[in-house]
Amino acid sequence: MQMVFGLVIGIAAIAFVIIWVVRMWMEAHRDVVLHHDVHLDNLPEALDGTTFFFISDVHRRVIAEEIITAVDGRASFIVIGGDLTEKGVPFDRVETNVRRLRDLAPVYFVWGNNDYEVDARKLETLLHACGVHILDNSAALLENEGARLVLVGVDDYGTERDRLDLAMDDAPKDGFRLLISHNPDIREKVESNMGISFILSGHTHGGQIRLFGWGPREKGGMKQYPGYTLLISNGYGTTTIPLRFNAPAETHLISLKRNENACLDRA
Repeated sequence: MQMVFGLVIGIAAIAFVIIWVVRMWMEAHRDVVLHHDVHLDNLPEALDGTTFFFISDVHRRVIAEEIITAVDGRASFIVIGGDLTEKGVPFDRVETNVRRLRDLAPVYFVWGNNDYEVDARKLETLLHACGVHILDNSAALLENEGARLVLVGVDDYGTERDRLDLAMDDAPKDGFRLLISHNPDIREKVESNMGISFILSGHTHGGQIRLFGWGPREKGGMKQYPGYTLLISNGYGTTTIPLRFNAPAETHLISLKRNENACLDRA
């Protein structure tokens, strides 16, 4: 009887582990576009409603057709927040991902730490060939009815390649500024006189595996700081192991709104 009881407990434990691993695998491979209305002070009226798609930390994944379909016709531009690839990812897979995004809208890219695990020159050549705008400590200007939206992009903070000062020097003085940085720690260098209203970042994977509310890295989400809003994305892919727990994969369709003080998210 004791042997039978032990066998039952063992089978139940194995079943629990299998179910848990399956759940983690599903969180890591889900294809979800989160919709955000981000309310920002001083957003020009002509930019009200500007919508774009943000994806970070693709790593080894292929961007699913479900994602492309959900974004198609809704985004005026695309932002890749770094870690588009990593060591061991075939370049043809990277090209597939870039082409899928490029077919939606103009694409802007900042470097992440894992992007430097591959041949960076080859990656840069691929991106340029696909018409991607690389923001490596530089800025890009988008205009609508005379209003200027400035995308300020920095190279990877974690590898000390970031030069926010150079990116700001490259930015027009009279535009509404969004800062794109793979690593959210760039916030430590943001000053009130820079006129940055919104920061897009990834890198943390939301901790990737969070137990009892704790994870090895910062949880993703929309965060408020004096003078600006920071988005930390959980990211689309994974690193080291293809599993997640309480930090599910995500991408973002973001609409800029004016004259509000809160960020309203809707799934």
